[in-house]
Formats: sequence, structure tokens, C-alpha cells
Amino acid sequence: MKKLKITFNSPVVLGFIFVSLAALVLGFVTLGKSNELLFMTYHSAITNPLTFVRFFTHVLGHSGWEHYIGNAAYILLLGPMLEEKYGSKRILQVIVITALVTGLLNYILFPNVALCGASGVVFAFILLTSFTSFKNGEIPLTFILVAVIFLGQQVYEGVFLKDNISNLSHVMGGIIGSVVGYRLNKKH
Repeated sequence: MKKLKITFNSPVVLGFIFVSLAALVLGFVTLGKSNELLFMTYHSAITNPLTFVRFFTHVLGHSGWEHYIGNAAYILLLGPMLEEKYGSKRILQVIVITALVTGLLNYILFPNVALCGASGVVFAFILLTSFTSFKNGEIPLTFILVAVIFLGQQVYEGVFLKDNISNLSHVMGGIIGSVVGYRLNKKH
């Protein structure tokens, strides 16, 4: 019988999950100060260099275990398949672009709201996944259904519910995942 071994099968996704976990633990140890300093974006002075760092690092911070586990579950479920199909470099690009776009939009449009968490990345992965069997000249029904269900829910909740969830980040993540999925799978 062949010996089983554990493999580090998805370096970007696993790295993201472990760094996010470290940020969460650090947040507990520092009573939230590390989140304020590094892992959430908000309308701070544009002259503060950390403002620009937080445009990218806010996706690593989470408000608590439940928030982290919810995002980590989706990322661990979808990320390895996406990383295998598109490569580590592309998945890292999706994460970085999603972080920057959602961070900038939050900074510009919601000056009184702090944003942290990987939900935008989750929605990018969800929509990107729906393009895995895309063929040129076709629109997968799975993409349409995922877009209607997931993004429609976010638009509805953004309009009708007043909670602490950044529906705009979810929608923007979904749009980024859709655009990347279409572009990566389009035959020239």
C-alpha cells in the first residue's frame, strides 16, 4: 500500500488563508489595534503611507472567527481548483486586483465605513468558477444563475438591508471574477 503524504497543493490560496489566520490571531492579541493599523481600510489621510498599504491588506483582516471561517471555507473550496486551472500568478492577481478595487471604492464612496475581510475575493472566486467550462461564443447558464443569485442577493441586501456588510465589495469582487473568467477563457 502506498504511503499517503500531505501536499501543499495550492500555494497562493493556502498562503492567503494562513496569513489571514495570523492577522486574525494578531487582532485578538492586540485587541483590534493591528486590524486598525494594517488590516482594514477606512478614510485615513492620503499622506499616510499605511493608507495605501491598507488598500491591499484589508482583505487579510477579519472581524472575528465566524467572519474568517465563512470566507476561508469558500476560498479553500474554490481556490485550489482555480489555482490549478489558471495558475498561482493569475489567482494572486485576482486577489490583489480585488483588494485594490474594493479598498479604493470603499475609501472614495464610504468615507465613514471601515472595511475588512476577504468577501470580495470570495465573490471573485465564485464568479470565476462559473467560467471554468466556458467556450468562446457561449455564455454558461451556470454563470447566469450564479450572477443572478449571488450578485442579485447583494444588490437587494445593499438597497433594503442596513447591516455592516459591504455589499459593494461583494458585487465588485463578482464583477472582477466575471471579467477575469471571461478574458482568461476567451479563445482569440
